[in-house]
Amino acid sequence: MDIRSGSLRVPGAKLYYEVRGSGPLVLVIPGGGGDAATVDPIAELLADRFTVACLDPRGYSRSELDGPQRTHRVEVQSDDAFRLLSHLGDEPALVVGGSSGGIVGLDLLARHPERVAGLVAHEPPCFAVLADAEQQRAMIEEVYALLQTEGPAAAGARFLAGIGGAMKPSPMPEELSPRAAAMWARLAVNGPLMMEYELREFTSHIPDFAALTALADRLTLAVGRETGDRLPARPAVEIARRIGIEVTEFPGAHNGMRTEAAEFAAQLADVLTAHLSAETARSC
Repeated sequence: MDIRSGSLRVPGAKLYYEVRGSGPLVLVIPGGGGDAATVDPIAELLADRFTVACLDPRGYSRSELDGPQRTHRVEVQSDDAFRLLSHLGDEPALVVGGSSGGIVGLDLLARHPERVAGLVAHEPPCFAVLADAEQQRAMIEEVYALLQTEGPAAAGARFLAGIGGAMKPSPMPEELSPRAAAMWARLAVNGPLMMEYELREFTSHIPDFAALTALADRLTLAVGRETGDRLPARPAVEIARRIGIEVTEFPGAHNGMRTEAAEFAAQLADVLTAHLSAETARSC
C-alpha cells in the first residue's frame, strides 16, 4: 500500500505524519513513545476501506521540537491531533487511540467534538481515575526513579511488571522488515523519553467526564480480551461506568493492535463504520 508522508507546522513543533488508503478519514494516535509506523499492522488492513492517517507525536521519532524536551501535556498532543485533522479534511473524522493515544483521543473528543465523528479509545491508562490511584501513582514514581538511577532497562522492567504482564512479546529482530526494523530502532530512543517526560503526566490525567457523558454516543471504550482485569484495562472500565456505557472487548491484550492485527482490524472497521453511520444520522 502506497504511503504518503508529510509535515505540519504546529506551535512549538513540526509534526511528521503518514496517510494511506481511501475513504472516510481515520486518525490513529499511537501509544506512549510510539510513532506512525507502530500502527502499520492495522493501518494496512483498514486502508482498503478508510483513509488512514497516523503521526509521530511531537518530540518522538521524526516530529521535531523547536526547543528542548519538556513535560508532554495531554492537551498539547490533543491540539496537535486537532490541527492535523483540520489540515487533512473539513468533515468530522474517526479517531482511534491506543494506550496513551487513547487519553489524547478522549481529550480531543471532549474539547473538539466538532472534529470527531467517533472515537475508539483502547485501554487509555488514566490510572488517576481508579480507587487505588495512589498505589498506581507510587508505581509510576518508582519507574521514574529507576530511570534516573539505574537506567531505561530497569525502569522499563518495573513498568511492565506494574501493568501485570499485559503486553505480549515484541517480535524477534530476524522477523522484521526493513521498515519495521527502522521503527523499532526509533522506539528504543523514544522509550526513555516517554518515561522521562510523558508517563507521570498522562497516567495522572482525569478525563472531562461531563463532556464525555454528553458525547457518549461517539465513544467506544475498548479493552483487550486477554488483558482481563489487569491494570491497563481498569481505567477504561471505570471511565465507561462513570459516563454510562459498556466497554467493548477487542482481540488480544494491551498491544492487540499489533499481535492480533487481522482480528483487531476487522472488528475495528465494523465499530468505525457504525460510528460513521451515526454521524451521518446526526447531520441529517
